[in-house]
Amino acid sequence: MNRIAKAFAEKKKLFIGFITAGDPDLATTKELVLAMVKAGVGIVEFGIPFSDPVAEGEVIQRADLRALAAGTTTDKIFDLVAELRRETQVPLVFLTYANPIYAYGAERFFTRCEETGVDGVIVPDIPYEEREEMRPYSEPHQVALVPLIAPTSKDRIQKIAKIAQGYVYIVSSLGVTGVRNQITTDIGAIVEEVRKATSTPVAVGFGIATPEQANAMAKVSDGAIVGSAIVKLVEKYGKDAPHYVYDYVKSMVEAVERAAQK
Repeated sequence: MNRIAKAFAEKKKLFIGFITAGDPDLATTKELVLAMVKAGVGIVEFGIPFSDPVAEGEVIQRADLRALAAGTTTDKIFDLVAELRRETQVPLVFLTYANPIYAYGAERFFTRCEETGVDGVIVPDIPYEEREEMRPYSEPHQVALVPLIAPTSKDRIQKIAKIAQGYVYIVSSLGVTGVRNQITTDIGAIVEEVRKATSTPVAVGFGIATPEQANAMAKVSDGAIVGSAIVKLVEKYGKDAPHYVYDYVKSMVEAVERAAQK
């Protein structure tokens, strides 16, 4: 059983935390990951900084720019993952775009994922129809291609879910990432459609910021994903952020775990 499947099997519902690798620097990124692990995070998603992150709102765009200015590269992020693997077996998933993967070399990228211990990759700008082009690179290296399903996916929901690996990432709201006061999408209905096509776990992200929102999303799915709210703490506190991120993640983990209690 791979690390992602094992994590969902053990905890039923997971809190998934996202940070931008290299923001404010890679040493702090390592501390942030370990703080989240200590707080009970189920999976850590790493954003690979990119100059044109089309799915990201302003908070993560600024984080990308800070990380790039700090000299963060894909090779350095792989080295960090290898270091982390000596200290934790929590699943690690990259969120990146097609351009950085192909610029790095798709075969080389997924080889390094396997070598260092990256469990999955999310590529927001690769639509369902083009996923087959990436699978010959990801599958031999046992790296899950985690799909995104948006409220607009409609008749394609089951098609996308059928080929899902790792977990299905449901986008709670239209638009880019960012904190939202209210999530009005009928997530339960989307999850129901996904479950008709796959037994792969389903987690909900985009816009979740409070324990109440995380609890509500976890009640109708297998987990809640939070990025912008964590990245905001990193932006505010910089190298001192791990302590604040630990407290925040702990509160979110507890909210998600309450959703698992019948």
